Amino acid sequence: MPNRAAIRSYEERILAYEAQRPRPAIPERPPPGRRPRRAPGRSQPRRRAALRFRARRILVLATAIVLADVALSFAGAMLRPSNVGVGVRVVEWLRDNGAAGLVSNVEAMYYSLNAPATGGAALRSLPRVGVAGSGAAAGRYTPPAIPPVIYPALPGEGVWHGTGPLVAGAPPVLVTTLRPDPSYPQMVAGLAWIDTSRTSLALYPGRYEPPNDGPQLGEVPAQLRPGLVATFNSGFKLEDSGGGFAVGSRVYAPLRVGQATLIAYRDGRVDVRPWTGGPIPGPGVVLARQNLPLIVSGGRLSPNLSDGPEWGATLGNAVRVWRSAVGVDARGNLLYAAADFQTATSIAQILQRAGAVRAMELDINSEWVTFNFYGGWGAAAAQKLLPEMTRDATRYLMPDDRDFFAVYARFRGG
Repeated sequence: MPNRAAIRSYEERILAYEAQRPRPAIPERPPPGRRPRRAPGRSQPRRRAALRFRARRILVLATAIVLADVALSFAGAMLRPSNVGVGVRVVEWLRDNGAAGLVSNVEAMYYSLNAPATGGAALRSLPRVGVAGSGAAAGRYTPPAIPPVIYPALPGEGVWHGTGPLVAGAPPVLVTTLRPDPSYPQMVAGLAWIDTSRTSLALYPGRYEPPNDGPQLGEVPAQLRPGLVATFNSGFKLEDSGGGFAVGSRVYAPLRVGQATLIAYRDGRVDVRPWTGGPIPGPGVVLARQNLPLIVSGGRLSPNLSDGPEWGATLGNAVRVWRSAVGVDARGNLLYAAADFQTATSIAQILQRAGAVRAMELDINSEWVTFNFYGGWGAAAAQKLLPEMTRDATRYLMPDDRDFFAVYARFRGG
């Protein structure tokens, strides 16, 4: 066993060594309630680093929230029921979510690159529409043939043809085709004339346009199809036209003074004119749909047709695209016109030549321009005004995204 004296000697050496070691200074504690002062050179970088880290976290979180919101919006637009293709829905979503300028520039570039060339071989025939002959009844007014623009005229050019169902012994809807521009001899326009004394006009909201707070039928009601004689597209989306929309007692958007308005009155009259009343139509108005200013007034072209932004929020007045328009003749009957590769001026000239005293542009672009008529009662034998129209002849007989017009016979006969 170790010697006790040796152990004591070892312990004494250890204590002596520990007593000689330098000890670290113990910082004085600040008085209660006071924080210790830190060296100014060390705290600032740490504080900046903490602030940068916090800012990055906030930025990442905000970006994630925005991307999630965009993704949900896009997914909702793609997954909701629709009768248009995915590509069109993507374009519409971009336009509605802050990219309208980009879409417009791309569309304008596309249409400019694909603009039709002037000249070329003349057509030898026109598409056959309607039923041969006008189907006129004795004592019943029918519009005169439209004078040809290109000579010699092709067989049936500008001559009105019946569409099947008869009311008071004659079809209330007549159709024709013609070549509207000598510089583009292969271009064909389609026109329809609607006798407002034997028909009634209805306006139906689409599933999503105009914007609404509930589900819309978006199609011709089944119980009204037995008297259906025609359907055609409405105007621009309300956010693009800034116009009003009213059906019966419901005002989807207030009417604006000066805007061109297609109006149906309770006494059966139909008119196209600038709106002069208040934001809410009176009880004598069945429907009112606005879209831009008039393109024809007093039988003359509007002097403002050269103002690009006025005639298309996305494409303006000069880009040649599918366009449609509606007007009234001197007797108060409706005239509808549509054609590809049209400007705001050229579509106005087509209606002017057909006898319109006032007219307004409707929707543009191939996905939206539609005029269908029916060869028999009950919406039977549906036909397009022009074979080149993109949408099916049965459009509006099933739910549609956009609002549209329907034409009904007031009574049957013949």
